[in-house]
Amino acid sequence: MEIILSIMASDRPGIVEQVASVVADAGGSWQESRLSTMAGRFAGIVRVNLDASQLDPLRDRVKALADKDLSIQIEVGDNEAQNLHPYRIAVVGNDRTGIVAEVTRKLAVMNINLVDVHTDVEPASMSGGVLFRAELELGLTDEQSLDAVIQGLEDLSADLMVDVLET
Repeated sequence: MEIILSIMASDRPGIVEQVASVVADAGGSWQESRLSTMAGRFAGIVRVNLDASQLDPLRDRVKALADKDLSIQIEVGDNEAQNLHPYRIAVVGNDRTGIVAEVTRKLAVMNINLVDVHTDVEPASMSGGVLFRAELELGLTDEQSLDAVIQGLEDLSADLMVDVLET
């Protein structure tokens, strides 16, 4: 069975090792992860393959980590996930309050599934302002058009540019 671990903690060395050891001790196989630190906090999600009989032992091991200032939530994965076509796009524009809400609202209205999201801001070299950058992995159904998604996002404002990235 597929298990998803959501992890939060104050950043410090050894967090990943502690989680990996708990997974291994329960007989789980670490499949993929997204782990990061921001503002002194560690956050991550991990997909683990685990025999169903080992779920309770994993839960017990995870509870023991709470004493070490590690907050881990366990969810059983959904093996019936919709078959979607992956596309990656880059969205770039002048940074402003609410830009993430605008972009994600437009995608939600279009019923577009966001699979992976990376956002950042950086100085704009020519204007002296700040640029918003996002790399988005989208999951589109057979009925959805990448061209329509790009047009919908570019219609949000004149300074918003969308490029298709290699998948």
